[in-house]
Amino acid sequence: MSTGVRQQRAAATRKQLIAAGLSLAERTGLAGMSVNLIVAEAGVAKGTFFHHFRDRSEFLLALHTEFHDRVFAEIEETIAGMAPGRGRLLAAANAYLDECLSHRGVRALLLEARVDPAIIEAIASRNTLVIQLTSPDFAAMGWAHPGPSAAMWNSAVVEAAILELNGGGHQPEIRAALAQFLRE
Repeated sequence: MSTGVRQQRAAATRKQLIAAGLSLAERTGLAGMSVNLIVAEAGVAKGTFFHHFRDRSEFLLALHTEFHDRVFAEIEETIAGMAPGRGRLLAAANAYLDECLSHRGVRALLLEARVDPAIIEAIASRNTLVIQLTSPDFAAMGWAHPGPSAAMWNSAVVEAAILELNGGGHQPEIRAALAQFLRE
């Protein structure tokens, strides 16, 4: 078997494990997600898991990355072609909130995992990226401190997602309150 074929199979198995984790997250949460359940869901041997992930923490980091890559792709699609400013910020926030609700278990799992050092580092990295991407929106609106404004907006949007998760779904009043923070 060629190296290319082995690499393709390894990548497919890794994707299979991550898909199993994403599926389990919807049903078990962090406390119930064991390596044994993950491999059973994926239909692979336990050794296969440890071939791809050093430990459960590294696996949770992969879930975090996969979830946020999907969210970012949806946001990018939603705001494509929009001029920087309030409308783009709100469209991106609503896309984020909708994606969090459509993957409730994954989002809840990731919130539970926030105490994991690898997840904390990944969150900080994502937050830095979000701030870089949204600072131009605040600059376009004429805000004096676009970077700190973007950081606080990011925190508010994440908190809105938590409130919606805890509230059981889409919460129009939470989204309206979030939009009020951007009044011109």
